[in-house]
Amino acid sequence: MSKAKDAAENAPEAIPADIASLSFEDALRALDEIVKKLESGKVDLEESIALYGRGALLKRHCEVKLKAAEEKIEKIVIGADGQPGTQPFKAD
Repeated sequence: MSKAKDAAENAPEAIPADIASLSFEDALRALDEIVKKLESGKVDLEESIALYGRGALLKRHCEVKLKAAEEKIEKIVIGADGQPGTQPFKAD
């Protein structure tokens, strides 16, 4: 198999516009609803597969939103000279 074909097959699916337009909270609620449906066991196989795929996209969208928020947050630190300053926040 060619490297280009491997890369194309392993590339993440683009996030659809209807998901990309959701706020973090709305996407998380939609993901929660999908989890509840899947856990109920009351959906057929085809619908389960579709829900799982949408859930994966919602999860990725939430991760992107969280990463963007993290990049905007700075923490206040006291420098060696005793003066306050800021530095990028890094989640542990």
